[in-house]
Amino acid sequence: MTNTANEEELHWQEVLSPEEYAVLRQGGTERPFTGEYVDTTAKGMYQCRACGADLFPSDTKFSSHCGWPSFYAPLAEDRVRYIRDTSMGMERIEVRCANCDSHMGHVFEGEGYDTPTDQRYCINSISLKLAEGQE
Repeated sequence: MTNTANEEELHWQEVLSPEEYAVLRQGGTERPFTGEYVDTTAKGMYQCRACGADLFPSDTKFSSHCGWPSFYAPLAEDRVRYIRDTSMGMERIEVRCANCDSHMGHVFEGEGYDTPTDQRYCINSISLKLAEGQE
């Protein structure tokens, strides 16, 4: 890592809790059915917990019963970036915040959910914060 990269990671370690850092900056995953937003139905804008960027409006959240908050689309395609992920012996698409490059979760397609996009953005609660009333 370069000095700048080291300084950036030190900054994230200072502003994020150890649990947040493990998921947002190291690509970890919280345990299923443990996150604060799994069953939340409050209205608002889900933002990146690290940088505050608006990512997912609550009207795109749906109940997938998978253990993590699920959305069928981000606010706009330029709000997230996608990375091919083969780390678990299968091909998945990782979702990151386009603003700060923090790990959010993964997106899956073709699972048969009755949503406008047939996609499920499976996002860690710990990667998000809900700004209620800001849709």
